[in-house]
Amino acid sequence: MNLKKTLVGLAAAATFSGAVSAEELSVAATPVPHAEILEFVKPKLAEQGVELDVKVFTDYVQPNVQVDQKRMDANFFQHQPYLDEFNDGRGTNLVSVIGVHVEPFGAYSSRIDSLDELKDGDTVAIPNDPTNGGRALLLLQKAGLITLEDNSKITATPRDIAENPKNLEFKELEAATLPRILNQVDLALINTNYALEAGLKPTEDALVIEGAESPYVNILVAHEDRADEEAIQKLAEALTSEDVRSFIEENYEGAVVPAF
Repeated sequence: MNLKKTLVGLAAAATFSGAVSAEELSVAATPVPHAEILEFVKPKLAEQGVELDVKVFTDYVQPNVQVDQKRMDANFFQHQPYLDEFNDGRGTNLVSVIGVHVEPFGAYSSRIDSLDELKDGDTVAIPNDPTNGGRALLLLQKAGLITLEDNSKITATPRDIAENPKNLEFKELEAATLPRILNQVDLALINTNYALEAGLKPTEDALVIEGAESPYVNILVAHEDRADEEAIQKLAEALTSEDVRSFIEENYEGAVVPAF
């Protein structure tokens, strides 16, 4: 009887030990849709021995800083052009693990219902980081409002505008602040994650929006010497599963588009 109790105790201890030894994976993310998607895959990863710890950030700098300094294991919030610009500017060594989705970028207004209503000298707010600012200008060029000196430059700034028939005045502001100043400008170019957080519906509210062919795929990112770790690869697999495809399509109604 004592032997039986001992064996049962050992089995219970082994089970408890296995639960405790589940590998923790910390991931930095912006709230919508990134953190929501991560929370969706959390139970699936738990079944595979990975405890996902999602830390929410509201800016585009700290998630990369945290991963570069190895305070966090990975992040999920950005596209490749932004990552390239960040690595170049900061001397960091962060890499894309896998592409997950596209968030078509859009232009919004609380003052007009159509781009045709923009008047001479109206104010347009765009993100102040190089890649998203350039992305905004490329979208405005596609809409016929401006012409850039180099019509394919993804890091274009207002200084690169060759033609501006309506003499639009550009304000470059931090991307996260743009929804909050929407009523202070005539048009604002807003990243979809911030638009969704502000209660905007990109497919309904945007006056112009990128198509699903956008090259700005949002990616899972890790430090280059950790990208192949098993837990990160399990997360990459989970984020590109058919379950996630269905989750995205059902919950974001075209504002977020699977890229796998």
